[in-house]
Amino acid sequence: MSISLSHISKSYKGLKALEAISFEVKAGELFGLIGPDGAGKTTLFRILTTLLLADEGRARVAGFDVVSDYKKIRNSVGYMPGKFSLYQDLTVEENLTFFATIFGTTIAENYDLIKEIYVQIEPFKDRRAGKLSGGMKQKLALCCALIHKPEVLFLDEPTTGVDPVSRKEFWEMLKRLQQKGITILVSTPYMDEAALCDRIALIQGGKILQIDTPRAIVRHYPKSIYNVKANKTYQLIKALKAYENKHSVYPFGEFVHYTDKRDDFNPSELKEYLESKSLSDVVIEKTEATIEDTFMELAK
Repeated sequence: MSISLSHISKSYKGLKALEAISFEVKAGELFGLIGPDGAGKTTLFRILTTLLLADEGRARVAGFDVVSDYKKIRNSVGYMPGKFSLYQDLTVEENLTFFATIFGTTIAENYDLIKEIYVQIEPFKDRRAGKLSGGMKQKLALCCALIHKPEVLFLDEPTTGVDPVSRKEFWEMLKRLQQKGITILVSTPYMDEAALCDRIALIQGGKILQIDTPRAIVRHYPKSIYNVKANKTYQLIKALKAYENKHSVYPFGEFVHYTDKRDDFNPSELKEYLESKSLSDVVIEKTEATIEDTFMELAK
């Protein structure tokens, strides 16, 4: 296994940031840690990259213990934190040269690994990092995390605040890096990105809710789910939440996702109820569950 955790726990001022976290990541796997802000993703990444000590439990990365072998781990992993952490006053090329020098290598030595990414920012190599766009900063940070050819790559919410085109390009880059044998652990609050991973762990409140492939997680959603729409969305949500047979209700794009307590749910009955609440243009249609639906169900 490239990464293994056993009952990792961490508290801050009496509050549990992580509680008995255990899972494994196979060598060469693209593994996603999926959860909202405050779920414990960054704390876990900081423990695995030897920047923070856990209160309890053990963890190994690339075959090394995160406490006793921390120096070996730091030479074996690449880490891209959630906030842009490069030197804003240095140019693109200066940042990359600096990180290569720290790890005792050169840009030329591992250029093949970063070539597909770096060619996109090379025209701006003399521009200061602080003057780059969000997508360009992201690519530079990834190059700096890869310049020493790590076995394992940690990416903490790498696409937060990045435009949709850059997000798509970034995930395509990750797939190509995975093909080169790099193990990738990526965290994200975006549920749609979960489907791009080989396996995912859903995390909330410092606890793992479920671990499986994205397809298996969706397949095991326990109830039938319906898209509901009406002329007044806010009033629709209030009416659904007040309905005596409702199991769950939450907005989902232009619709509201609804599940019922009963196995013999009749959409016509719900439609009549909503129309009695002065709602019109009511549409109720069965839909497929998503990872977000599963997360909302597990986090209840």
